Amino acid sequence: MSIAVYPGTFDPITYGHIDIITRTVKLFDKVVIGVLNNSAKTPLFSVEERVNILKKATNGIPNVEVVSFEGLAVEFARQNNASVIVRGLRLISDFEYELQMAQTNRKLAPDVDTTFLYTSLQYSFLSSTIVKEVASFGGDISEFVPDYVAEAVVKKLKERR
Repeated sequence: MSIAVYPGTFDPITYGHIDIITRTVKLFDKVVIGVLNNSAKTPLFSVEERVNILKKATNGIPNVEVVSFEGLAVEFARQNNASVIVRGLRLISDFEYELQMAQTNRKLAPDVDTTFLYTSLQYSFLSSTIVKEVASFGGDISEFVPDYVAEAVVKKLKERR
């Protein structure tokens, strides 16, 4: 059975992330989406909220599991018996950073490969940071995220004010 992990912060999940997920599940028997609990960052949503949002986004995809994790992606991959880490790329600037991480991961875990998928062209500009910034200024984010995510972002931003 081929197992891949797709780690990320997903704060919030965007259509770009969903694009990568829907394409990844066609390549592997099982995909474990790892929602990173990074104490160095202050995300808009808690890790539990992000896990729940991702579970809703992937509802109906039988070969997906969504869990939270802390630490190194290669250790997360090993814990899930995955031989591949999937990373999405939008721009050439993403590639430079992701290649460095993939090479580091390869040194740490020679048995775990990294596969890059380029986000579909229509989402190449999209990031969670942009979604939060547009929403914080009252902009319409409905073309960037599912409706339930847009509602959650707006609600969370109002709570923080």
